[in-house]
Amino acid sequence: MTPHNELRLLPWSGPDGKPCYLSTGDSGGYMSRLAANIEAIQLGTATDLLERAARVLGDQDAGRDDLRLMLTEVTRALRDVVRVATSRGHLLAVRELQS
Repeated sequence: MTPHNELRLLPWSGPDGKPCYLSTGDSGGYMSRLAANIEAIQLGTATDLLERAARVLGDQDAGRDDLRLMLTEVTRALRDVVRVATSRGHLLAVRELQS
């Protein structure tokens, strides 16, 4: 089994919102590639959402429901981006230790 400091935090959560980890040294394996692809989608979605949020905030006619919906979407995207950043930061730290 891979030591805990080599586990990869996956870009999705498990039951009850608990984090999921991948234990493998193969960064080119199916699950590693799947995780990387999902991370890329999540980051792209967050980028698009940032542009939409700026438009909603600049819209003087945006109502309370529009702002609530946008804040809900931004919160979800931010949670994903933090998970990606945490995972990638952890992977960098492990690689530095191995060097």
